[in-house]
Amino acid sequence: MELSFSVVAIVIFAIALVFVFKTINVVPQQNAWVVERLGKYHATLAPPEHRGSLHRPRRLQAQPEEIPLDVPPQVCITRDNTQLHVDGILYFQVTDAMRASYGSSNYIQAITQLAQTTLRSVIGRMELDKTFEERDLINTPHRERDRRVGRQWGVKVLRYEIKDLTPPPAEILRRCRPRSRPSARSAP
Repeated sequence: MELSFSVVAIVIFAIALVFVFKTINVVPQQNAWVVERLGKYHATLAPPEHRGSLHRPRRLQAQPEEIPLDVPPQVCITRDNTQLHVDGILYFQVTDAMRASYGSSNYIQAITQLAQTTLRSVIGRMELDKTFEERDLINTPHRERDRRVGRQWGVKVLRYEIKDLTPPPAEILRRCRPRSRPSARSAP
């Protein structure tokens, strides 16, 4: 009887020990956890916090590190009606894990779409020759507009870098052709 009581006590102690270790959550460095209670936002845990609770972190958001996001290539039309293929990278960081989780259904898709529409707007105001010369003019509106909107989503847009600007081949040939000079006719 005493032996069975000791075995039961050891099993109960082991179960309690497992339960305690399962309820302790340690937030890893460079992360923030959004905790939900009954499906609603409860708290944001940042490193090195840990909590013993029955609530599990529902959403995981990277926080202070800079994240590069490849923006899909797109066709933009310049002021002089030339199609230009533009490919770029957007650098951002998550500043508020709660807003990133609940501010938009998909904050990565939202900032990608915002970067693409801003790029089309900026390129549309420039002539083809200026797009190659003035990359800083293209980056500045991205930072200003995307920072304002990104705050609502808990995201800070750091910069937008253009990887590639490709005009159509016909436009390159047209601009590179030497212009014909009027032939000098001898006067009669």
